[in-house]
Amino acid sequence: QVQLAESGGGLVQTGGSLRLSCVASGRIFDHYAVGWFRQGPGKEREFVAGIRGSTTSHKDSVKDRFFISKDYNKNTVYLQMNSLKSEDTGVYSCAAGWSGGYLEMMTTYESWGQGTQVTVSS
Repeated sequence: QVQLAESGGGLVQTGGSLRLSCVASGRIFDHYAVGWFRQGPGKEREFVAGIRGSTTSHKDSVKDRFFISKDYNKNTVYLQMNSLKSEDTGVYSCAAGWSGGYLEMMTTYESWGQGTQVTVSS
């Protein structure tokens, strides 16, 4: 089973940028779904972005600000986050799934990382 480790979180001011990395312990194949989810204070976990092959999906509120990409030579998926807002604050987790399903759904994913904290201050 693939194990995942996130990094790149931190404290940033409104309008700033961060790049999160999700490194897998084993090989990520192109048919795998890899997604980023977040959980803000007092909120439920929500989908942020996902990728499978050449297909990507992004939550509407982050489109044109966040971009998911992959480098499977490094078994790594990235989340570039620009123009950060206070509502983007939360714990960001990456997840991988190999059994099909929609990128946006948590049930698609079978392995989860521990998460990395992103705090956006005004």
